[in-house]
Amino acid sequence: MAKEKPHINLIFIGHVDHGKSTTVGRLLFDSGVIDEQTMRKLKDKAQELGKGGFEFAFVMDNLKEERERGVTIDLSYKKFNSSKYEFTIIDAPGHKDFIKNMITGSSQADAGVVVVAATDGVKEQTKEHIFLSRTLGVGQLVIAVNKMDAVQYKEDTFKKVQEEVTALLKTVNYDPEKVVFVPISAFEGDNVVKKGENMSWYSGPTLAEQLDLLSPPEKPTDLPLRLPLQDVYNIKGLGVVPVGRVETGVMKINDKVVIAPAREGKGVTAEVKSIEMHHEQLQSAEPGDNVGFNLRGIEQKDIARGDVLGHTNSVPTVVKEFTAQIVVLNHPSVMTIGYTPVFHIHTEQVACKIEEILEQIDPASGEVVKEKPDMLKNGEAAKVRIIPSKPIVIEKQADIPQLSRFAIRDAGQTVAAGMCIDLVKKE
Repeated sequence: MAKEKPHINLIFIGHVDHGKSTTVGRLLFDSGVIDEQTMRKLKDKAQELGKGGFEFAFVMDNLKEERERGVTIDLSYKKFNSSKYEFTIIDAPGHKDFIKNMITGSSQADAGVVVVAATDGVKEQTKEHIFLSRTLGVGQLVIAVNKMDAVQYKEDTFKKVQEEVTALLKTVNYDPEKVVFVPISAFEGDNVVKKGENMSWYSGPTLAEQLDLLSPPEKPTDLPLRLPLQDVYNIKGLGVVPVGRVETGVMKINDKVVIAPAREGKGVTAEVKSIEMHHEQLQSAEPGDNVGFNLRGIEQKDIARGDVLGHTNSVPTVVKEFTAQIVVLNHPSVMTIGYTPVFHIHTEQVACKIEEILEQIDPASGEVVKEKPDMLKNGEAAKVRIIPSKPIVIEKQADIPQLSRFAIRDAGQTVAAGMCIDLVKKE
């Protein structure tokens, strides 16, 4: 077997209508991931719906209703191999819902491509997405300045957008020196995979070349083992088989492990008998691996989804309360003290009460704007004290960032997102 290429999760973000899906579609088509025939079908379909020119976006917008409305609703995942890396492209809607997927689940993006239209420049969602990328630990950004064809490929316009975005990057502590700007026309295909004839003033890499210059993420193998359980099965002849994804650390066969909170928050210990991934036996599992594993010394009723596994010498932290930094994204009115929505933390879903709003902070700079406000509105960020309705595992951002993030959901939507910065352990 050939050695696997390093893998990078790449999220495409940007304001609605700035051409995100078209950029992804063009990238996949020009690099040969999608063939002519599929493309032709999409082109016909686009024309039939009176949406000529949307065919690239159709590649990502697989849902029928999206095609008719011409807007990306759900996240689509696409694999894309370059000579150097295997990418999973996460095409995130220009709307609020992508945030939940960035915080929870495996879509932890290693790098982001921010698509900004040359015709429009920085818009509200551009700001919000860049801020969230920062908060959620997306370390590397590439800025694709799209729709250059619509501004006659003018260098001045590109430079103006570049200045505008650079100013924004500085406010959220991204180092502009490390962020590359690529002028593209996704519609015409300039500088996405193929060098454009129309921008002789630009000598830098195409978008595809720039993606190959990203660095793959370092796996957090040196952190303590944390594996949130997704499901627990009882398999005849084997016994208890939990399934989950290793977030940090390494789990090996014969390891002594503890699963918490489990059994009224006391935690239960067990031994790892075997580990399996894609029907192959493994000696060990590391971050990013989705594994099933057999445990000795434990019964199915002892553990459940939302429990977290760690080594006995570094037990997952079970808390009775915690302090978090949150951003309110999409609340129908305002968030007040006493509000008790559902928190999605790793694989756990639990009702938590906002006990106290300690301070409101400026989302861009992190400075305190107001002490102890009564309520929080959309777009505001704050430090809050939170009491879960039952003991849960969460870790501090400073210790194990992968287990510090959460989304707050209410009435079917993500209302806020955040991370744990301090905690009070359960006795």
